[in-house]
Amino acid sequence: VQLQASGGGLVQAGDSLRLSCTASGRAISTYNMAWFRQAPGKEREFIRGIRWSGNTYGADSMKGRFTISRDNAEKTVSLQMNSLKPEDTAVYYCAAGSKSKILSTLLGSGGYHYWGPGTLVTVSS
Repeated sequence: VQLQASGGGLVQAGDSLRLSCTASGRAISTYNMAWFRQAPGKEREFIRGIRWSGNTYGADSMKGRFTISRDNAEKTVSLQMNSLKPEDTAVYYCAAGSKSKILSTLLGSGGYHYWGPGTLVTVSS
């Protein structure tokens, strides 16, 4: 499956932004999907994930401002980001992985086989 993220751009602190990830090739209905981000000079960071069943997962610290959703019919996964902060500036990636993975694996990069090229989000103060 090929993934393409879109929706990034330059926004001001406090703004909202919605990222989309569109899949091509195979259907995504049997995959767990997730969003990661990587800021300059930092490691890739897990944001939120959504299981093939529709259940979401991830740290509570991200849950308040970041909401993940999926539309299997449209083969898209979205990330709604609210109250953005300058420290949210990063390249955002969507990823897909096998539905058989356990939660602890899904919280890291190793839980995903397929990655999109990323979309840049810049939040100015």
